[in-house]
Amino acid sequence: MTSVKWQNRLKALEQRALSFRDTPICNAYKPRLSRPWQPSSVWRIFPRQSAAIIASQHCKQDVHVFALEKESTDAGQRVYLMTSYSELWHYYSSHRQSLMHCYEVIPEGAVCKLYFDLEFHKASNTHLDGKKMVALLIQYVCEKLAETYDLQCSAEHVLNLDSSTAEKFSRHLIFLLPNSTFRDNRHVGRFIHDILKPALNSLQKCTEAPETTPSPSEDDGDQSEEPQAKRQKDEEDDLSFLIVKTKDGKKQLFVDLGVYTKNRNFRLYKSSKLGKNAAFTVAEDNTFVPKPDKHATEEERIFLASLITNVSFTGQRILECDAPERSSAERQCSVQQRVQQGSELAGEQQASPYKELDDFVLTLVYKDGVQGCIRRWTYFVSEQLLVYDIGRFRWCHNVGRFHKSNNIIIVVDLKEEVWYQRCHDPECRRQNYRSSSYPLPQEVSMSYMLKEDEEDQLFLMDELGNIELSQSSAPAPPPGTEGHREQAASPSQKEDTEAWGEGPDDSFYLEALEDVERTIEEKGEISDELIMQAVTEC
Repeated sequence: MTSVKWQNRLKALEQRALSFRDTPICNAYKPRLSRPWQPSSVWRIFPRQSAAIIASQHCKQDVHVFALEKESTDAGQRVYLMTSYSELWHYYSSHRQSLMHCYEVIPEGAVCKLYFDLEFHKASNTHLDGKKMVALLIQYVCEKLAETYDLQCSAEHVLNLDSSTAEKFSRHLIFLLPNSTFRDNRHVGRFIHDILKPALNSLQKCTEAPETTPSPSEDDGDQSEEPQAKRQKDEEDDLSFLIVKTKDGKKQLFVDLGVYTKNRNFRLYKSSKLGKNAAFTVAEDNTFVPKPDKHATEEERIFLASLITNVSFTGQRILECDAPERSSAERQCSVQQRVQQGSELAGEQQASPYKELDDFVLTLVYKDGVQGCIRRWTYFVSEQLLVYDIGRFRWCHNVGRFHKSNNIIIVVDLKEEVWYQRCHDPECRRQNYRSSSYPLPQEVSMSYMLKEDEEDQLFLMDELGNIELSQSSAPAPPPGTEGHREQAASPSQKEDTEAWGEGPDDSFYLEALEDVERTIEEKGEISDELIMQAVTEC
């Protein structure tokens, strides 16, 4: 009899285990987007760009900084949002009223795509064909990329966005080069300045002196200079289509050369300027097609492709365009400044945005009397990696000795606050060698260096785009989470609230909990039947 009871209890236990496996008790709720593969919510608003950038580097999750123009304020006044790409798109695609004036912040030193901002005043340039100018510029840039970097690309690698109005022709071009990216937007600016020199020279001549017809005596000059002068003139003629007129009739370039500064704010796809209705959309002459992704719509894939610093660390060739040669006096002054500052940076390279990390890395590349230097650094903002290319130091953890001719790489992961070594040696690269990760010292970790003012945590934004000071210093939660719903809740958000029991039903849940506690006190345990009944009803 006892054996039969035991078999019955064992069978009931197995059935209960299957039931729990099929309908498991859910984990504690964390605010997430509508798709399970996406991260928990991070949504914080800062009054200052510097504070937002520092916070994003400290955050363990994959977050980035965006600038928002506030409604009912003067043009140009902005606040700064820290969130992930996926979360921004989730709200950006549905809450257009609150997020229709949004800009990507391109952090100083971050690797980035090649990009252009193009515009001209239509009424002052009625003879120009904007689409043809864009096509010619893309063709010319692709030729220069092939000539300078041996990169083969075409219009199919260029995302062409249009924000034109009846008054102004306006485009953004984002080049998605095959497995290649520029070291930062300063190198992008140098490359563009370099390839547009003929147009700049022509523009300068037009500005300095009015056009005149050469006199016969001018044509009788040194015949040996004629071929070179003719080639230069042909080049200038080739880029004459880039010279446009302003409203005032002055001549300028079709390409805006002022967008390659540090921490630049670059307007996003589907965003317009404050007070304007012309948002960037895919141009009708665009031929770029984003790669398929089962987790993203075509619009989201275009959005992600349009982000200038959305570049992965893996397998990227880093393109550089060095500054023009300086005089010997300028170079000597630069060397003296580095000696005075105690810097060991090699060549003409500037320090990274994190001097404390630079100094720490230099301590890692000293062994047996050999002091290494930092040849260059590369900042992958999308993954928060600072990659140091080391010179004059070849000690490798993989082989336990100095390489004969190949230097090493030190990678600092700002999010995880660790560093590890990689190697230029062909054998180490074939092994895809990466050393163990070592923690950063506290004094150079981002969590230690991060200093935030209280006012940097006092902003909340509701779904209508109203950004106001909160009543507490708690970080601003994302739209759709509990803290945000206290400010304003849409019907869909209210449904989510009720589904999770965070609304007027709270009193009923509390009463049920008290009943359970009383049952436990009276009976000492909860019967299996009651548990199974509760699970079945759930």
